[in-house]
Amino acid sequence: MTLVLGIESSCDETAVALVTADRRVLAERIASQEAEHRPFGGVVPELAARAHAERIAPMVEAVLAETGLSLNDVDAIAATAGPGLVGGVMVGLVTGKALAFAAGKPLWGINHLEGHALSPRLVDPDLAFPYLLLLVSGGHCQLIAVEGVGRYRRLATTIDDAAGEAFDKVAKMLGLGFPGGPAVENAAQHGDPKAVPLPRPLVGSGEPHFSFAGLKTAVLRAVQSGLHGPADIAASFQAAVTDCLADRTRLAIRAMPEATALVVAGGVAANGAVRAALKQVASAHALPFLAPPLRLCTDNAAMIAWAAQERIAAGLSPEPDPQARPRWPLDPAAEAVRGAGVKA
Repeated sequence: MTLVLGIESSCDETAVALVTADRRVLAERIASQEAEHRPFGGVVPELAARAHAERIAPMVEAVLAETGLSLNDVDAIAATAGPGLVGGVMVGLVTGKALAFAAGKPLWGINHLEGHALSPRLVDPDLAFPYLLLLVSGGHCQLIAVEGVGRYRRLATTIDDAAGEAFDKVAKMLGLGFPGGPAVENAAQHGDPKAVPLPRPLVGSGEPHFSFAGLKTAVLRAVQSGLHGPADIAASFQAAVTDCLADRTRLAIRAMPEATALVVAGGVAANGAVRAALKQVASAHALPFLAPPLRLCTDNAAMIAWAAQERIAAGLSPEPDPQARPRWPLDPAAEAVRGAGVKA
């Protein structure tokens, strides 16, 4: 039974996990950095890298100690090699390289997005390729045809901001605190989603991509007007984002008739309203809907270890010397889209 030690450090969660080929997570640790970044209203890359460096070695020791195993019992090391905040990525990747060298084990440099893309198969062995993935997080908003391990076809991406980034910025505008996603969702529960007339960028258009910059601007104007309370703005904003995600997903389903299921992953996949809307979209198209457990939606090391397990099972070989990459598209052959600051 292959055993992989996974390491994740692409943003502001330090994570380590031990995962078997038969989908058992033997042990895992996730350390949040919310307290460090809350005073700044967002993630500070230098602070994130420092926190990763302080925590990662003790977390590896704790995961091994919990299982009574040593590095010699592990078959491979897997570490996120990108995309992400490059300082944090380097901390995890260098740690992975050191462990692999010390124990004489192979090292897998894993694309963080591939970890999200394959994470639903960690919990559902019946999920078959090809499936449609909505990957929606703080840094990315994409619709991807997951055709197999290492085979990804991008159907849509954001032409400006990601949905998770929009949640964070709106939370900051409303003074709701950090992290923004849960804060906006909590506030929205007490508001009227129809109270504030907000735009749904690109909804109803033939263009498959996402756009949230204009929506953020509209929220800012609503805040500055003083006509609406934070709860109503939060609820209206969440409804607008949900409508955009659902509309673009419908287009992608029509473009991918061979899809076996609709899957959502990434940090924004933890949002209850988003999940409910996407479940309705899947049902309307007679597609199974799958969202990983909440612990696998946010950044975690189990998905990194599982991506390596998938690659091992597929007979692939690890890159000899993986390097830290701030950007690393799943589909490097995808055509460029209009817009500045595009998240490929």
